Amino acid sequence: MLKSISPPPHHDIYSIEDLAQLIHDLKNVNGKARISVKLVSEVGVGTVAAGVAKARADHVTISGFEGGTGASPLTSLTHAGSPWEIGLAETQQTLLLNGLRTRIAVQVDGGLRTGRDVAIGALLGADEFGFATAPLIAAGCIMMRKCHLNTCPVGVATQDPVLRARFTGQPEHVINFFFFVAEELREIMAQMGFSTVNEMIGRVDRLDMNPALDHWKAQGIDLGRILYAAPAEAAKGLWNQDSQDHGLGKALDNTLIADARAALDGGAPMRGAYAVRNVNRTVGAMLSGEVARRYGHAGLPEDTISLKFHGNAGQSFGAFAARGVSLELTGDANDYVGKGLSGGRVVVRQPPQSRREPTENIIVGNTVLYGAIAGEAYFEGVAGERFAVRNSGAVTVVEGLGDHGCEYMTGGVVVVLGDTGRNFAAGMSGGVAYVYDPAGRFGDLCNTAMVALERVGPATPEPANASGASARPSQRSISVEDSGMGDMLRFDAERLRILIERHHRHTGSKRARDILDNWDEALGAFVKVMPADFRRALLELASDRETAAAVAAE
Repeated sequence: MLKSISPPPHHDIYSIEDLAQLIHDLKNVNGKARISVKLVSEVGVGTVAAGVAKARADHVTISGFEGGTGASPLTSLTHAGSPWEIGLAETQQTLLLNGLRTRIAVQVDGGLRTGRDVAIGALLGADEFGFATAPLIAAGCIMMRKCHLNTCPVGVATQDPVLRARFTGQPEHVINFFFFVAEELREIMAQMGFSTVNEMIGRVDRLDMNPALDHWKAQGIDLGRILYAAPAEAAKGLWNQDSQDHGLGKALDNTLIADARAALDGGAPMRGAYAVRNVNRTVGAMLSGEVARRYGHAGLPEDTISLKFHGNAGQSFGAFAARGVSLELTGDANDYVGKGLSGGRVVVRQPPQSRREPTENIIVGNTVLYGAIAGEAYFEGVAGERFAVRNSGAVTVVEGLGDHGCEYMTGGVVVVLGDTGRNFAAGMSGGVAYVYDPAGRFGDLCNTAMVALERVGPATPEPANASGASARPSQRSISVEDSGMGDMLRFDAERLRILIERHHRHTGSKRARDILDNWDEALGAFVKVMPADFRRALLELASDRETAAAVAAE
C-alpha cells in the first residue's frame, strides 16, 4: 500500500543556514543538477525567497493555495497558503529590491490552468510555470482527493492492478491540453505586442486593474501593492540571467577526485591521507557523485577508495558516501556526518593523544546519518541530537547520543554503547536499535508509542580460537531482514557482538573492548528497540516460510 505525506517534513532544516548546507551538499554530489526550493505562497514569502537566493539555490517555486496533491491533509488544502499571484508579486519585488532577481529562476504553480494564467504569472515575475492538476484531469483524474489511500477509482494514483486497469489516459490527451494553453498564451502575447515570454517577465506595468476595480464586487480592493513596480535602478534585471556561484572549485573533493582517478576509471585500489578543516564542507560527496555516475548504486568493491583525514571536519563529512568509498577521520566533525550515506563507510575516532573520555564527549554534531540508505558508520564518542533520523538501511555504532535519536527510522541497525537523550525512537517504524543500559534509565527516555523494548538476554557460547578470542568473522554482512529467521535472542546476541567487534576494529574503542571482555555480563544490559508492527511482520514472514518449507517437504 502506497502512502505519502504532502508536504513532507524535513528534519535536517531548521534555519536558512541548514537550507544553504543542504543546497551545497546536493550541488556537490551532482554539480549539473538544478537545486530547487519550493515555498508556499504566504505573507513574508518574499523574505524567505531572498534567503533561498542567498543560500545559492538555482530555482525557487512559489506555490499557491489552490493546488496541492490528493495526498495533502484537508487542513493544508483549506487553511494553508494564499493565492499564487500574491506570493509571486511579493517574491519578485523582494528579489528586485535586494538585487537578487537575476541569480535565481522563479517558478509559480498552484492552480494554473489556462494561457491567461501563464500570461499573468509572467507579468508578475515568473520565469517558469508549473501545471499538475489540470494535466492530470486531462489524463483522466476525477479529483477524488484520496491519492494516499491506494484506492484511486480511475487508476491514476494507485498500485492496485485492478484499479490501474481502469486508466484510460493517453499522452496525446496531455499534449493536446498544453497545445491549447500555448495557443491561448500566443494570442495574448500578440495582443500585448510581446514576441517572447522573456519580454513579458516582470512587466507589471502591462497589467490593467481598472476593470476589476470598477466592478461592484471589487469595491474597496486595492491591488496597488501587488502591481508595484520596483525602481529601475534597484533592479539588475527582471528575470533569471546569471548562474549561482556554489564555490565547487574550492572543494577538497577536487583533490580527492584527481588522486583517485585510477580507481574511478578502472577500479584500482587507492589510499590517501589528508588534513581537513572546518571550512572543508561536504567532504566525500563530490567523489561519491563521480562513483555513482560511473557505477550507479552498485558502486565499487569495498575499500577501493580508502581515505584517512585528520583535523576538524566541517558540515556533512561523508555525505552520500557511495559503495567502495571509506572515509576515516581522526578528530571530530560538525553536523550532518554521513547524511544520505549510500553504501560507503564513515569512521570518526578520537585523536590518539586525546585524554578525554569518549562516552562523555561529543565527537560528531547533530543530524548524523540523516536519511542514510546503506553503508556503515562508527563513532568513538557521543553524537548530538537527531541521530539516524530517517535512517533506512545504514548500520552504525555510537557511544552515546542526544535527544530524538532514531526518529522516523525505517530500516538499518543502530547500536548505542552509552547514554541517550529523550524521545528516542519517536515515529520509528522499521529497523532495530540496541542500547547499552546498565543503569536501567533508558526506559524513561524512549518514546514507546510505536516500539517495544526487551532485554537481549544471555549470550550464546562462542567457539574460541587458539588465542581465546572469538572465532566469528567480524567481517560478516549484517542484514535487518535476518532478524526474522531462527532464534531471535541468539541472533540478536550474535549480531550485536559482530557490530561491537567491528566498532573496536575501526576505532579502537575502549568502551567496546570493555564490553567484549565482559560479554556474558554486558549482554544482559542491552535493550533491544524494535517497532511492534515491524516485528510482527517479520514473525509472520518467518512463519510463512516455515509453512511453505513444510508443504514442500510433504
